[in-house]
Amino acid sequence: MPKIRCNGREIDAPANATVAAMLPPLPGPLCAMGVCMGCRVTIDGRPHQLACQTLVRDGMEVTTP
Repeated sequence: MPKIRCNGREIDAPANATVAAMLPPLPGPLCAMGVCMGCRVTIDGRPHQLACQTLVRDGMEVTTP
């Protein structure tokens, strides 16, 4: 089971889960297809990543707005 860190908090995530599924509710992800851009987060220092389209991987660092 992968472990990710979100805003400094460690989260156990099932394999093949999206980042959006593992985060507390984001302010605006509505489409789950990467169209609305409401789920943008910083992943491993790279800003504006789509949480709904990114699969978790062990050791991932996520920062939400």
